[in-house]
Amino acid sequence: MIPNMSTTPEENKKLADLLFPEVKKTPQDYLNQYPERSLSEGVQITRFGPSPTGFLHIGGLFTALVSARIAHQSGGTFFLRIEDTDKKREVEGGAEKLYGALTDFGIRIDEGYGTEEEGEYGPYKQSLREEIYQTFVKDLITKGLAYPCFCTQEELEEVRNKQQECKALPGYYGSWAKYRDQSFEEIEKNLSEGKDFVVRFRSEGSPENSFKFKDKIKGEVSVTENSNDIVLIKADGLPTYHLAHIVDDFLMRTTLVIRGDEWLSSLPVHLQLFRALELKAPKYAHVAPILKSEDGNKRKLSKRKDPEASVDYYAEKGYPKQAITEYLLNIANSSFEDWRKGNPTLPNTDFTLELNKMSKSGALFNIDKLDDISKEIISRMTSDDVYARLLTWSETFNPEFFTLLTDNKDFCHNIIGIERNGNKPRKDIAYWEEAPDHFMYFFDDHFEKVSLAEGKVCFDTLEATDAPAILKLYAQSYDKTISQEDWFPALKEFAEANGYASNMKEHKVNPDQYKGNVGDIAMILRAALTGRTRTPDLYQMMQVLGKERVVARLTKVAEMIA
Repeated sequence: MIPNMSTTPEENKKLADLLFPEVKKTPQDYLNQYPERSLSEGVQITRFGPSPTGFLHIGGLFTALVSARIAHQSGGTFFLRIEDTDKKREVEGGAEKLYGALTDFGIRIDEGYGTEEEGEYGPYKQSLREEIYQTFVKDLITKGLAYPCFCTQEELEEVRNKQQECKALPGYYGSWAKYRDQSFEEIEKNLSEGKDFVVRFRSEGSPENSFKFKDKIKGEVSVTENSNDIVLIKADGLPTYHLAHIVDDFLMRTTLVIRGDEWLSSLPVHLQLFRALELKAPKYAHVAPILKSEDGNKRKLSKRKDPEASVDYYAEKGYPKQAITEYLLNIANSSFEDWRKGNPTLPNTDFTLELNKMSKSGALFNIDKLDDISKEIISRMTSDDVYARLLTWSETFNPEFFTLLTDNKDFCHNIIGIERNGNKPRKDIAYWEEAPDHFMYFFDDHFEKVSLAEGKVCFDTLEATDAPAILKLYAQSYDKTISQEDWFPALKEFAEANGYASNMKEHKVNPDQYKGNVGDIAMILRAALTGRTRTPDLYQMMQVLGKERVVARLTKVAEMIA
């Protein structure tokens, strides 16, 4: 690094004291305060550093999940750091909401913000570390590697306009950097006049030079040197992201930074700062964005355009957290799907995540795939678990359904239990918002108001012409005590006794000899009892409805369509 030649070392020292008179410590003091961690070979220390806006993007959750898994499977530590130096974007309670969202998704935070014992490398809110950043910047000023810049917004705009006119590389650098080479006297004069200032880094990089870098996900990449005199300390005294994360990642002894690849273009700046500060840089892994297909093209999931970009969307819909986690693991490593099929009962934490198998260009978000994963997970839950989760979800997002669940606990448990305990459990619910539709027709009020009208439509699609008679006859002969093994053979006998083939093949071969087949009889009963043609197992549904309700519905529908 080449120091400022417009000021002497003595003037640089004087300037540093003038700009930061209250800063008495040196970088070495903080290096001593935050010692190296005692780590075995291969152990990783990773972090997640969100801004406290209260909004957690699905991409942020993805990055946090990957960071935590890489740390934990190596026997290392994952910590949460709140990067709250941009006060304009901060939302009250945002940090707490972010912490809650991460822990809700099963991400174990070993150290940092929100944990009972923050750890010896805190504080983990950057706004509480202001003096640390100023100490390192004061040291840069002393070495002539940083300087105060008094540019107004109007002056910066003028620079941008002139660069556009002459098609120069945009930025604040070289001859475009108005305050880069001021003398000590000029700086002192501006300060005495009370002019606002920022502190900028004095870059000696050139856009003509590039270097190669080994990324843990993308492999070897070529990047251009940074030539911009970036801002290190803003006018309010707080650091920019560029400075703060450099200092914190070193002092907190982060070994691997996993972050979105939108930061890849800033990598030259960050490596340059590490060298200037004489700090060892961690390894980096840049995660490709989650993409969405639109009009035949792919684009990033947008906070403004796509509701599914926010993790709040999945909470409102009622996706089990495990489903989101397993879908994201599937995005991270496509081998997870086969691993899950081979290990259906193991916790997903047993899966070994590999950074070099992650997509370099970005995975396409597929809501249908998420639904399939979620249906599989819900199908393996016990009735008690489903009921408890429905209560939790509905209390916030569907109070009417919550009341129905609490007022009819046993009946709802029985509904949930239909086709749940066999070898092939039903997979009809992907998220809890879908549950009311699978419950409501069991309740007489809803059946009267909604399902009967839908049932009339169902009958219009059937081949059977004597549905009223069939319904009345079945209502008269219905036996709730019959076992599930004996029920369908009995239904076949009922079909034959009323002119219907006992199996579909026989009806297909000799269609003129029958009114229909046993499948038509089952469909007539299903439509009359539920108002729909697709439902869970008919026998189990009738068991849950009970004989009185079954007979009443069949009789009423028979009269209605006669």
